Amino acid sequence: MVTAGLSIAATAFGATHTVTMEGMQFSPPSVTVKQGDKVVWVNKDVVPHTATVPKGFDSGSVAPGQSWATTPKRGSYDYVCTLHPTMKAKLIVE
Repeated sequence: MVTAGLSIAATAFGATHTVTMEGMQFSPPSVTVKQGDKVVWVNKDVVPHTATVPKGFDSGSVAPGQSWATTPKRGSYDYVCTLHPTMKAKLIVE
């Protein structure tokens, strides 16, 4: 199932949500997930990107065609690509 650019797949341990890094932006720019869900960032761009929360999670450099995933703790996270600081988005974990 795809909802507003967000791909959701159910698993026994929670859903998997996909955020795309493409065109120098995160899509969707804001996503809300449940605690225990996995979030996967997929780089569909031609340059590397990161998904980074200062003092939180950090994907490191994700090369074009690669992905990175985490199961974040409950909270609200404003994250950024440290390589392209105009790329910003929000993750809310309920």
